[in-house]
Amino acid sequence: MSEPYHQLLDAVIRDLEERKARGCRHVAVAPGTLAALRGGPPPQPAAPSGPRPRLRYDEATEPPAAPAPARPAPPALPLPKPVFKRPAAPPIPPPVELPPLATLPPIDPATKAAAFAALREQTLVCAKCPNLVVRRTQVVFGVGNPDAELMFIGEAPGADEDAQGEPFVGAAGQLLTKIITATGLTRDQVYIANILKCRPDLPPGASGNRKPTPEEMATCIPWLHRQIELIRPRVLVALGGTAAEGLLRRPVFITKLRGQWQTWRGLPLMPTYHPAYLLRNQAITEKRKVWEDMLAVMEKLGLPITDKQRGFFLKAG
Repeated sequence: MSEPYHQLLDAVIRDLEERKARGCRHVAVAPGTLAALRGGPPPQPAAPSGPRPRLRYDEATEPPAAPAPARPAPPALPLPKPVFKRPAAPPIPPPVELPPLATLPPIDPATKAAAFAALREQTLVCAKCPNLVVRRTQVVFGVGNPDAELMFIGEAPGADEDAQGEPFVGAAGQLLTKIITATGLTRDQVYIANILKCRPDLPPGASGNRKPTPEEMATCIPWLHRQIELIRPRVLVALGGTAAEGLLRRPVFITKLRGQWQTWRGLPLMPTYHPAYLLRNQAITEKRKVWEDMLAVMEKLGLPITDKQRGFFLKAG
């Protein structure tokens, strides 16, 4: 075969390789060109002096180049966990020294009943803590005898109390009722209230109970102060460290403070364990500690104490 034919063949091969590299899989060739390829090169006296010939193609029929593969999407980042932001509680008001209850003027029964009813109505519509107002079911004012000599004070309502509007109605409340009954009194003869009148709010999806913040306690405790001023009990019992902190206005360690008489506005105050603690720790030694605190309360009130009562929760032998 002649040299021009080989040059033409090399040009065709290079062109096809270039098209293949660009993704082309088919080419359209003019019929005359195919016939020339099949029949071999025509005889030529000399090589052309012009530029190297190049086979012509009908590029209008060339299929489009394959699109570049799409860039894979970046992996999805995990969504951040929602942050529960509790609305800001009111600032802690400065402490005010309250006079001893014994220095307050006496109050007649009719005036006391009217003042107690008014206090209840005011408490039930309290909206000083927006974060508690939006989540509470109802305000838990208190329950019992407004002329009681013995008053129990807890920390805050739980889910059961929030639903029923009465303090200490859950499992801890049932145990408190048993403790009261063991002293010879009934639940109707004492008064029961909390430092906080609304259940502390929780993050969405959370369960259980939350300790009131110092701001919440400082905002709510004037309602309790007024209750005590109207009831004027002879003895107070703080159930748990939070209740003791709210009344004494200082941090306390209930394990060290329980069983030791304190004073609140001239009233004897006995700190003891919260009944919920005894539900978690049912050791007889812990039950005995609470009962010894109650024996001291009974003695302070002048209640009769039998030998059987003195022996409650003592180990045999």
